Amino acid sequence: MPQHPSSTNWTRRRIIQAAGLIGGSFLIAVFGRKIWQTTSSQQKPDLPEKPELSLSPTPTPTRLNPLSGLMLKAFSFETVTVDAKGNITNRRNQKAQYFTEDLGNGVTLTMVQIPGGTFTMGSPAEEADRNDNEGPQHQVTVPGFFMGKYEVTQAQYEAIMGKNSSDKKGNKLPVANISWNDAVEFCNQLSQKTGRTYRLPSEAEWEYACRAGTTTPFHFGETITTEIANYNGRGWAAVRSFPSQPGNYGQGPTGKFRNHGTDVDTFSPNAFGLYDMHGNMWEWCQDTSHNNYEEAPTDGSAWTSNSNPHRIVRGGSWRNVPLYCRSASRYSFKPDHDNANVGLRVACVVDGLAKTFK
Repeated sequence: MPQHPSSTNWTRRRIIQAAGLIGGSFLIAVFGRKIWQTTSSQQKPDLPEKPELSLSPTPTPTRLNPLSGLMLKAFSFETVTVDAKGNITNRRNQKAQYFTEDLGNGVTLTMVQIPGGTFTMGSPAEEADRNDNEGPQHQVTVPGFFMGKYEVTQAQYEAIMGKNSSDKKGNKLPVANISWNDAVEFCNQLSQKTGRTYRLPSEAEWEYACRAGTTTPFHFGETITTEIANYNGRGWAAVRSFPSQPGNYGQGPTGKFRNHGTDVDTFSPNAFGLYDMHGNMWEWCQDTSHNNYEEAPTDGSAWTSNSNPHRIVRGGSWRNVPLYCRSASRYSFKPDHDNANVGLRVACVVDGLAKTFK
């Protein structure tokens, strides 16, 4: 008759079997993990999707990890303030943060951080030379974003578009003869190249960025002079086919009429570090034209709710008298309109950075 195993041997065998099962499970877990890690390491890292090329003023937002290598730096600059007669009464040293895009062949694009905030948009009824389309004044809350330190230069435009439509040539001169359609196409091509979402600013973003915390007609103060900005300081008599209008504003002086754009770093910037927000070139915005601000959005977004084909331009130009260069002044052109005094400035929203670096 066969012998039954002793209880000791039986216990030893069960322990060995259990150990084998545990060891096998451990090996499977280890090798399975290594296989998963190997497979995962061969996958491409998540990259921001490039927006599709289209003639849309608001490309699909690009998601960008704020730790993906985009570093903000700081730059210093001096702002000036003038009195009612145009005399400089104050000079102040300021700092702003920015990042730089490499457009190739030594050409770069500097984007300045504009912190979010709330401001009063439009002009008060007592502001000299105001237009009815600048009211009613209303509070607008603008989220943080980035804006071009300068108007887009000819070198930057050519680096992206491969052409230069300007009559007077110069790498640091603002690009000219730009229609709204051209401006949107440039933003789309720039977005494709960089992987970030570039677009035209909304009208509210533009005025908020121009004012930079001020409430006066100009970010310089109550008036403006041709020593601190490029506009028509001689008046409309210097430009044929226009009715006579003065080249000064308020108690300020008349001045020069340069008859062309100037290098984008010629004059002092505003408190946000933005240059040429008054004069030099008209700058396109996303918005369609409205007769006034009745029912305008208050969240800083573009106002495109009507069927008016005209698009807003802001800031005035080298050809315009001061009243058109005021912070609140609004004008509009058809989207295919281009001229030697029409250019653009770009805006950009980078997810996570506006809050992280306030």
